[in-house]
Amino acid sequence: MSRLMSRPGHPYPLGATWDGEGVNFALFSENATAVELCLFDRADQEKETHVIRLEERTNQVWHIFLPEVRPGQLYGFRVHGPYEPRAGHRFNPNKLLIDPYAKALQGRVQWSDAMFGYRIGDPDADLSFDDRNNAPHVPKSVVIEQAFTWGDDRPLRRPWSETVIYEAHVRGFTMRHPLVPDALRGTYAGLATRPVIEYLQRLGVSAIELLPVHALVDDQHLLDKGLTNYWGYNSIGYFAPEPRYAAQPELVVNQFKTMVKTLHSAGIEVILDVVYNHTAEGNHLGPTLCFRGIDNAAYYRLKPDEPRYYMDYTGTGNTLNVRHQRTLQLIMDSLRYWTLEMHVDGFRFDLAAALARELHDVDRLGGFFDIIQQDPVLSQVKLIAEPWDIGEGGYQVGNFPAGWAEWNGRYRDTIRRYWKGDGGQVSELGYRLSGSSDLYEASGRRPFASINFVTAHDGFTLHDLVSYNHKHNEANREDNQDGWDDNQSWNCGVEGPTDDPAILQLRWRQKRNILATLLLSQGVPMICGGDELGRTQQGNNNAYCQDNAISWIDWARSPDDEAFLRFTTALLMLRAAHPVFRRRQFFQGRSIYGADIKDLSWFRPDGHEMTPKDWQQGYVRCLGVQLAGDRIEERDHLGNPIRDDTFLLLMNAHHETIPFQLPAHPEPRPWQLVVDTMQPVIPARAPLRAEGDRYDLHGRSLALLQMDTSVPGPRLRPRT
Repeated sequence: MSRLMSRPGHPYPLGATWDGEGVNFALFSENATAVELCLFDRADQEKETHVIRLEERTNQVWHIFLPEVRPGQLYGFRVHGPYEPRAGHRFNPNKLLIDPYAKALQGRVQWSDAMFGYRIGDPDADLSFDDRNNAPHVPKSVVIEQAFTWGDDRPLRRPWSETVIYEAHVRGFTMRHPLVPDALRGTYAGLATRPVIEYLQRLGVSAIELLPVHALVDDQHLLDKGLTNYWGYNSIGYFAPEPRYAAQPELVVNQFKTMVKTLHSAGIEVILDVVYNHTAEGNHLGPTLCFRGIDNAAYYRLKPDEPRYYMDYTGTGNTLNVRHQRTLQLIMDSLRYWTLEMHVDGFRFDLAAALARELHDVDRLGGFFDIIQQDPVLSQVKLIAEPWDIGEGGYQVGNFPAGWAEWNGRYRDTIRRYWKGDGGQVSELGYRLSGSSDLYEASGRRPFASINFVTAHDGFTLHDLVSYNHKHNEANREDNQDGWDDNQSWNCGVEGPTDDPAILQLRWRQKRNILATLLLSQGVPMICGGDELGRTQQGNNNAYCQDNAISWIDWARSPDDEAFLRFTTALLMLRAAHPVFRRRQFFQGRSIYGADIKDLSWFRPDGHEMTPKDWQQGYVRCLGVQLAGDRIEERDHLGNPIRDDTFLLLMNAHHETIPFQLPAHPEPRPWQLVVDTMQPVIPARAPLRAEGDRYDLHGRSLALLQMDTSVPGPRLRPRT
């Protein structure tokens, strides 16, 4: 083994950095006693080609510069220090470790007893010490060349008020796409193909939110069952794109960048679902892959009175320690890297409440949020929180700081309950349809702080939501005990597939009801990928381990699927054309002109405005809401007043037809039907209807009417 030339190098940037002359390696470890850099020629190599001891240590960062090393070099670290689990230390130099700052990984975890820092089967469990070498079984970190021809690509910075999010999985979106070449299916390159881009453009979405693409680990217990961690919420590398999604794994970074650049050129933003709350190393009985062996006490939240064990706010065995400045730095450096080097437009933070836990309680102004808010780069991108974790007090919908949007779980639950026919929902429904001002207005946020969704990757698809009363997760091989049981009762007759025309019609209508409600509500809508095509998971509401046809989008479409896709596309076009459905300010609900016209009005079926007593009636399942488009009181980015047409949205969750009297208006103009979910497609414009006319709103249906502005109304008095 020849000796490599070396220089002291620098403590920053962390990770492996190629500067054109050589590579600087830097690794943080507060409690280590020694660090070795190990170089490899192959990912499955058992013995390293070179072992270089890092002699320089600055501010707890071990570093060295190697002039002879080039991009493509495989490497890992061995870190020496105390193995004292009861004191929170789990150093074991027999375990080759992934660089937390690695920009690419090669190889996958090959499970064996050598992957654990303790002896499997020992009566003292994790208190024992394992001296086996795991090098052939652990992914190798890769030195990369970061140069890429971005051209004029830059962040799209699409306003939140113009944003429609499409949640998708890199692999599942194209695995069955007939127009994507076989070699590109399930890859970043597959998402960048013309058929996929044109589909997203025609559909009318503005951003694609990708399930985790950080390098991940397949859990051993899943592989033993013939399953995988398909969703990918098991990160081990916060800078490295997952190589299994690359058509050519050695080009994974370039292929990811090409995907982003191509989507940007089509006007589509890229948002990443990121998992900074926990890692793939699990609890105290988990493997030693990276953070645990580098500095367990710094990277993880340990129980104060028993540091052998981990605080677990995520249900995965561990929680990252964002109270430690270096762990916080890791997350911030990762976010900046994906923003500046990989050009992504935003992030959705999995179980974000776990990041706010300074001590035990969720702290709304935790250090993590303070730092992001003042960061000149990250404060400008889209930031979306999943505002809960599984710990005590972890449900934090509405409590995140200004600058953050949130998955609005209360919106999801309310819309589901209403269209199921549950009573007592109208008061909550009013807030959810109008942007959830009760959750966001007091903190100075806007309606677009609410990410509205009814279905997501976690749970039933839209089709299954109205087709199954209970979960059917048998394929997960946990005796259907996993996941949460919705216990739905959609009155759709039978559970699962059926040939009954009446039941099928009701299901499709309920899907139209839900989708129309989602796309006509104030806030930012998020569509679960494939819902617009009638995608089913056969009742599986926890398909995290199903990398197969259960999860992949089926692009073969029936006539009903085609009709629903056209319905979705037409609704998205309607939303894009009318700013009254995507206001940037909350409604005031009062007269703002001399004439008695409110920007938002709620009506009973008799055509009269709802009273406070009406809002409290538990049996009310039918109501209307009028959106005064010429009362938006907002201006565009050029300062021009925003004006729109006036719309009347009618909703009936009751099973019987209810005659709805069209309300009186100070500017008497006729109404024209735009949408009626009794019809499978958006209808051609129907004959005009005058105020006072009766509109028969069928059971479990929604209708949207638009005021015809071609008929002149009385002149309004100027506002004083």
